[in-house]
Amino acid sequence: MVFRKLLGALGAGGPSVDTVLADGPVPPGGAVTGEVRMEGGSSDAEIEQIVLELVARVEAEGHDEEREGTVVFERTTVGGGFRLSEGESRSVPFSLVLPWETPVTELHGQPLGIVLGVRTELRIAGARDKGDLDPLRVCPLPVQEAVLEALGQLGCGFRSADLELGRIRGTGQELPFYQEIELTPPAQYAHALNEVELTFLASPSGVEVVLEGDKRGGLFSGGHDVVERHFVNDPDIAGADWTGTVDGWVRQLVERHGAHGAPAYADPYHGGHGYDGHGHGGHGHGGHGGRHGSSGPGTGTAIAAGAAGVAVGVAGGLVAAEVVDEIGDAFEDEDGDDGEGGDD
Repeated sequence: MVFRKLLGALGAGGPSVDTVLADGPVPPGGAVTGEVRMEGGSSDAEIEQIVLELVARVEAEGHDEEREGTVVFERTTVGGGFRLSEGESRSVPFSLVLPWETPVTELHGQPLGIVLGVRTELRIAGARDKGDLDPLRVCPLPVQEAVLEALGQLGCGFRSADLELGRIRGTGQELPFYQEIELTPPAQYAHALNEVELTFLASPSGVEVVLEGDKRGGLFSGGHDVVERHFVNDPDIAGADWTGTVDGWVRQLVERHGAHGAPAYADPYHGGHGYDGHGHGGHGHGGHGGRHGSSGPGTGTAIAAGAAGVAVGVAGGLVAAEVVDEIGDAFEDEDGDDGEGGDD
């Protein structure tokens, strides 16, 4: 999709810019390629910088309310330092590497309801203008897809997915937010679990899988949450018994007693938001081996199919993200330096 914006910073007659992304989704850690196409206005213009921003629509829980806004999680300068003559057409190609923790937006082509975008900013003679958003599609890494496929095979169903502002304590998380995928529990564990929540924290060395179980209360006890963490880094994706491994993870959630490792939610505006507890590693299957992309429909398509209903209206989500861009200081400062990753 191509968005076109006349640079408001320069008024009528100023240069215009199109940002065009290559077709298809990109996995975390992969490169988004494309080009920034500019057309000179009614006079010459000094293009100081062309900056690309990766932005995400996130949720934040306050003391008594939930808020939404956009967060810049990567900034990269891809060009600049040239004069764009009157009426001149010029294209600047770029390749932008996604952070490893970039959220997954789709599974087998079905949107999960996560809104990410690439935004272009031109700085001209001291003025700058943030252009429209170009939707960013992110597919899972092979290990992420394998876990989702296994959950689907076990009978988990997709409920929703969102991005939460905050950090999961005790992990190597680097971004200021994390993705949470909410699933219905497998039938064999429905007596013990109301819901299973899944978070992936990828890195060059592997993927940390965080599973949270919302446990049902008993006759003499209330419900509570339990959390398990597993690090996977074995490159042999095809040879692993993912269904058995993930079933063992879910069984651990069921068998855990008390609220050890339960999420400690706090005001994200004052830090301390995230999970706290004891994770379990050592289940070494997966990693970044294999190709980056979908391995084709499998049992996990049940999760993807469930996501389709939740994804209605996501196409307009980028517009919504811009509308809530002014929400507050917890999110990016449109008038100042954002300082979230990348070069400037």
